[in-house]
Amino acid sequence: MPTWNDIRADFPILHQQVNGHPLVYLDNGATTQKPRAVIDALVKYYERDNSNVHRGLHALSMRATDAYEGARTRVAKFINAADPAEIIFTRGTTESINVVARSWAHAHLRPGDVVLTTEMEHHSNLVPWQQAAKASGATLKYVPIVGTNAEGGLDLAALDTLLTPQVKLFAFTHISNTLGTINPAAELCRRARAVGAVTVIDAAQSIGHQPLDVQAIGCDFLAFSGHKMAGPTGIGVLYGRRALLDTLAPDETGGGMVVNVTYAGATWKPAPERFEAGTPNVADAIGLGVACDYLDSLDRVAIEKHDGDLARLAYEKLSTLPNIRVLGPTGARGGLVSFAFPDVHAHDVVTFADEDGVALRGGHHCNQPLMRKLGLTSTTRASFYVYNTAEEIDILVASMRRTLKFFRG
Repeated sequence: MPTWNDIRADFPILHQQVNGHPLVYLDNGATTQKPRAVIDALVKYYERDNSNVHRGLHALSMRATDAYEGARTRVAKFINAADPAEIIFTRGTTESINVVARSWAHAHLRPGDVVLTTEMEHHSNLVPWQQAAKASGATLKYVPIVGTNAEGGLDLAALDTLLTPQVKLFAFTHISNTLGTINPAAELCRRARAVGAVTVIDAAQSIGHQPLDVQAIGCDFLAFSGHKMAGPTGIGVLYGRRALLDTLAPDETGGGMVVNVTYAGATWKPAPERFEAGTPNVADAIGLGVACDYLDSLDRVAIEKHDGDLARLAYEKLSTLPNIRVLGPTGARGGLVSFAFPDVHAHDVVTFADEDGVALRGGHHCNQPLMRKLGLTSTTRASFYVYNTAEEIDILVASMRRTLKFFRG
């Protein structure tokens, strides 16, 4: 395996300057950069194989179909799904969760039912359940977080009273996109299953950073985005257990997902086709499959350690800055750190960092309820990936010191 510094050569975008400084890209929680292998796969498809998939009998269509369905099989292997038919291609995590919130919730939620989620959810795993509860008359409840800075993670003891037979669905994030908290997904699924609840995992922040095995975790649905794991934007995945998918009505209807159409009605294909109406995002699905190959070539266990080590190092070094508030666990965490200065807005912090060539993210990170609970309006987030180095953390801290010197004198 190449060294982490060698891996940087695989990512063309990193070899540039921003405002006269070498780019230090620490916004991987928002989107990761793409290796040359993924970029080349997209170019190859458009230069050689571009055609609509399925039902085409000419050479280009058959090649495109083989590559598209091959990507589905590759993704299934990446998360150890039992059957490629359990992989539905979507636009991303948000659409994947919305498919469940509309298709599953419409069929199963009734007044008096409970949908359980957590206080640390991204809006994409919160607003769809608010809408589903409102439409069905169900109640939405939340697993609380522990600690002033949420350093204690989820209050797992609260599950004893929250997880009742009235809970029909439990939706939670695997790794918090603001806190870096790693939730015990397998344990949460086991406890939900004990009361008959269906589970939905937002894996956007974990999919590219560690091995994921949906069978070992025991989840019913799992959602993620390609662009969070070195793949293209505009492509995502909804994993669903086949037994559940085959009971659900399609979320969208149209071409490609039907068996037979008359003027009186239509019948649907089985999963996954019934959930992929219209022309799919063929090129980006192929690129996602190549991203799976690339990450496996680096060893996802090694990636998990690398990204976690950088996050803990950043936590340690940022904590030396005066009057800083760092969120999330002090020990094991996902590959990100969020922090706030009481006297400097996050947008100002990010703007000053950009002057030093450092790309960060500032704002509420689609976590407005969590921010309010913590008494904040925004934080600055540094998030790490395979091409980041310990030296870049030193550059980050130096940039923060320059920012504080300007605002505090």
